[in-house]
Amino acid sequence: MFIRIFLFLVGFGLTVIGGVYIISYMNLMTIGYNFKEYVNFIIRRIECLYAVIGLIIIVLTIYIPGGNKDELYL
Repeated sequence: MFIRIFLFLVGFGLTVIGGVYIISYMNLMTIGYNFKEYVNFIIRRIECLYAVIGLIIIVLTIYIPGGNKDELYL
C-alpha cells in the first residue's frame, strides 16, 4: 500500500516537473517558432518527457491491482 502511494507521488512529481518545462518552453513561440517546431523541440528534451513518464507511473499505480486482498479496487 505504501509503495503504491510512494510511486503515485513520484509520478505526480515527475508530471509536474515536465508540465512546468512544457509551459515554460511555450515562450519559444513568441520568438518565431510555429507549433510544429515547438512540438518537435519539446519531444526531444528529456525534462519534457518527465511528464509522460510520470503519467505512465500514475496510471500503472492506479489500475494495476495490488497483492492485498483487503485493498479497495477502483
